[in-house]
Amino acid sequence: MVRDTVWRPTVAERGWRSVRGRTTLGATLVVAVALLIGAFSFYGVLSASVHSNAERAAEQRISELTERGDGPGGRTIDSLDDEIVQLLGEDGSVRAASEDAREALGSTPLPLSDDPQTMTIDGEPMLIVSDDLDDDQTLVLAVSVEDGAETLATVATLLAVAVPLLLLLVAVTTWLVVGRALRPVTRIRQEVDGITAERLHQRIAVPESADEIAALATTMNGMLDRLDASAAAQRRFISDASHELRSPLATIRQHAELAQAHPDITSIGELSEVVSEEGLRLQGIVESLLLLARLDEGASGREEPVDLDDIALGEVRRLRAAGLDVDGSGIRAARVNGDPRLLGQLLRNLADNATRHRRERIAIGVEPSDAHVFVTIEDDGAGVPAEERERIFERFVRLDEARSRDAGGSGLGLAIVRGIAASAGGTVTVDDSRWGGARFVVTLPLAR
Repeated sequence: MVRDTVWRPTVAERGWRSVRGRTTLGATLVVAVALLIGAFSFYGVLSASVHSNAERAAEQRISELTERGDGPGGRTIDSLDDEIVQLLGEDGSVRAASEDAREALGSTPLPLSDDPQTMTIDGEPMLIVSDDLDDDQTLVLAVSVEDGAETLATVATLLAVAVPLLLLLVAVTTWLVVGRALRPVTRIRQEVDGITAERLHQRIAVPESADEIAALATTMNGMLDRLDASAAAQRRFISDASHELRSPLATIRQHAELAQAHPDITSIGELSEVVSEEGLRLQGIVESLLLLARLDEGASGREEPVDLDDIALGEVRRLRAAGLDVDGSGIRAARVNGDPRLLGQLLRNLADNATRHRRERIAIGVEPSDAHVFVTIEDDGAGVPAEERERIFERFVRLDEARSRDAGGSGLGLAIVRGIAASAGGTVTVDDSRWGGARFVVTLPLAR
């Protein structure tokens, strides 16, 4: 069975055609309004000019007839040819008339009016003007305005033909120009449509036009770069998280299988201790991942004034209680806005990191300056190489010396520190301490 293959435009193609159609329609409507306004204005000005010229010519002619000789008498009017002229008495009766006036009107007088007026005589439009004479008589002249009417009719016909043709020309030109302008957009759309999650490495060809279309392609490539980096980071994060979660689960399973296979050599206390330790490790990893997920979503916890010096002094007391040499002399009073629980975890993570990498000493400082407060935690350990100082804030990253699970933690502590600092409107950096180890500096805005 052969199916009829009927082409149907896709949604994107219909959208492209809709943009093209709307642009063409909008441009045509604008030009149509402008042309109509111009056409009516031109016709109105031309009509007023034609009528004004006709009135001036008629008034000039009747003035000539009035001033001819000693004055217009019956004999003078009777001799006029190709003109409709009447001499009306005080009672409005026709005292004299030209030959054309007698043929067209007979004894019917032309209408009198102070202003020129138009009437039709023998099917021809006439302009009627009059002039009062000294002997209480009135000279009335009818001048043909058929030439002016024909001129106006010709102009109206030309406008009626030219305006639609111009609109058609504008519509076709706009349609072609917009179509040509949108053709690169269609190509970009097709290329982007072919980029899937497995092909995020592909990029859009940037045209050499250096216009908005090229800027669009550059912007799309920048977006694809960010998506590719995000996808790579997500895959790396999932891989690292799976590895970190698999390790304690494997330990628990191995000890459980060993206890099942050799119950005589494996004590319940030993098994419970292993399960408890690895369970706590699993719990810590899961809680850290949940916290990072909330920070990624922009969660900053509750906002309230927090005394950073109190949190820092609490960490000093905690570390000293563990027998560590901690210098807290650099702690000054400072208050910020934030979540006390998150800020406490920030300092706790940095203090634990310094504890793992120290040799003998640790120093914690809080120093307000202008609108910010600087929290410093430093140790006298091996320090952080310059090329690693940005990478250590990534998730599940541990330096070579701290690769062991016991020494290096889960690799999420510093990532959490940066996330908490960012959520509070601050930053965190690492450089060399005064003893050659690592010094972490957290910059936070002071409470106003």
